[in-house]
Amino acid sequence: MSQINPETTPLHTLNPLNRFSDRAEDYVKYRPSYPADAIDIILEGLGENSQLVAAYIGAGTGIASRLLAEQGVNVIAIEPNAAMREAAKPHPLIEFRDGTAEFTQLPDNSVDLITCFQAFHWFNPEATLLEFHRILKPSARLAVVWNNRDQEDALTTEYSRIVREASNNHPAESRMQSVEPLLVTPDFINIHEYNLTQKC
Repeated sequence: MSQINPETTPLHTLNPLNRFSDRAEDYVKYRPSYPADAIDIILEGLGENSQLVAAYIGAGTGIASRLLAEQGVNVIAIEPNAAMREAAKPHPLIEFRDGTAEFTQLPDNSVDLITCFQAFHWFNPEATLLEFHRILKPSARLAVVWNNRDQEDALTTEYSRIVREASNNHPAESRMQSVEPLLVTPDFINIHEYNLTQKC
């Protein structure tokens, strides 16, 4: 059995398509949501929400899909895991489809917005960014979002230590490294970073 090196192991090589099949119910019960301010920032300046088509890639059980749909956005939720799609709550503005970040099966220049919440680190970055560039309309937007842990909070710091220890320092704990290809590709410019806090 080969050793997984958290510093060098690409997460997209660790069976991301099926690894969550037995966790769909836990996602529905325990997966945290996202700040309303994050949704506002993502949508700012894109136009009338009801006219937007968003592709939510790696949608899981659709937490962020519902946040976007509640703002009137039409959402195509791309999720390769059938168990996750089946666990999602239906919404009239959300359509779940089978697909991956690398092969969404969406037409060229067809979406106004691509969002990835807690998922971008599981994608093959080079193939994914090519696919995203293909399906986005000109002047459209890509929003990559994570819930980050506040390491200044003592409880969160201890929680993070336990997670690293229990997971044998799994590479997903270094997920922020996965955003680096986005920062250097010529296909995506005008990159902005926002850090928001959410009260529990």
